[in-house]
Amino acid sequence: MARRVVITGMGAITPLGNDVESYWEGLKAGKTAVAPITKFDTSECKVHIAAEVKDFDVTKYMDFKTAKRMELFSQYAVAAATQAVEQAGIDMTKEDPYRVGVIVSSGIGSMQAHEREQVKIAEGKKVAPLYIPLMIANMASANIAIKYGMKGKNTCVVTACATGSHSIGDAFKSVKYDEADIMVAGGCEAAVCKSGIQGFNALTALSTNEDPETASRPFDKDRDGFVIGEGSGVVILEEYEHAKARGAKILAEVVGYGATCDAYHITSPAEDGSGAGMAMIIAMKEAGIKPSDVDYINAHGTSTHHNDLFETRAIKYAFGEDAYKVSINSSKSMIGHLLGGAGGVELIACVKAIEDGFVHVTAGSVEADEELDLDYTFGEPKKRDIRYAMSNNLGFGGHNATLLIKKFEE
Repeated sequence: MARRVVITGMGAITPLGNDVESYWEGLKAGKTAVAPITKFDTSECKVHIAAEVKDFDVTKYMDFKTAKRMELFSQYAVAAATQAVEQAGIDMTKEDPYRVGVIVSSGIGSMQAHEREQVKIAEGKKVAPLYIPLMIANMASANIAIKYGMKGKNTCVVTACATGSHSIGDAFKSVKYDEADIMVAGGCEAAVCKSGIQGFNALTALSTNEDPETASRPFDKDRDGFVIGEGSGVVILEEYEHAKARGAKILAEVVGYGATCDAYHITSPAEDGSGAGMAMIIAMKEAGIKPSDVDYINAHGTSTHHNDLFETRAIKYAFGEDAYKVSINSSKSMIGHLLGGAGGVELIACVKAIEDGFVHVTAGSVEADEELDLDYTFGEPKKRDIRYAMSNNLGFGGHNATLLIKKFEE
């Protein structure tokens, strides 16, 4: 029997701030977090900007020894999860640990560990004993479970830029179909390093625009690529009756999840938008709603030519004429593209949008391409009552994920 699934906690480590409120206030203000890269010397790179996490103090979330046994992507995830668990008020001494699970995933794992240890290998030196467990992407979920003693379902979804959304979607299904009462879910990434920048630049995927205010400009006619961001977004998904019984504050309800594959190309979305469009249709079908019911879409909106064009086609494929009535924006215009971390922080933006009745601006974007004729919230934000909000993310390999949430009602 299907069960209702609600969100009772959220946590965020982002380029705009290291908690949910500072992140959301930055989005509301239209503030860009893009700036010159400080994490490594970019003199040999064609790209010199990113959206880095700033002033992150890992010792707020763990001791120094524990932090040394985690790479940055895991540290971000544990920090965001800690915030979410605290907001939700989860007391593991009162829970069956086998009914509490974790799916918090990274699309890549630690590229920094690769860089460090491959240099040692090339120089004939011994690699670090913890090289492999530090590097692998599942360690975000593992470290969260270890911190809290969460012994239920614990997996790692790796679908490139759709990773965070698929992680939350899979966790949603686990609660809905009684595999767990509580799931800690989201995404994380820390790929602002030389191999990350050089690798994506070699694909001509990154913006070479040096102006932080306009480097990431989704749906704009002058867009020239995405800006790498980093961080983590984590939510607590909980069965409604379980949350109600312990007096938890309910922030929103998850009502739909769509997952499809384009089966088309390793980097480009399907040109007609059918794959991502079908993910949206599946999510709406599960929720039992029509396209006209959706008020707001937080788009994948990467600021690359192909993505923004084909995602626009996908929205039209799924919504028909109602595509022109929905408010659309892209948080990536301000925080860059968090890759595997995108889905978590962008779903959090959807929850806050519902709470405040507010659609943030797509910053830096001024004039859309000819075929891009939907309402992308250029110029200024808008106040709008939002009952249903949708979050899209698309990943290399043709992976499509759509999450659909609604304002909580008894």
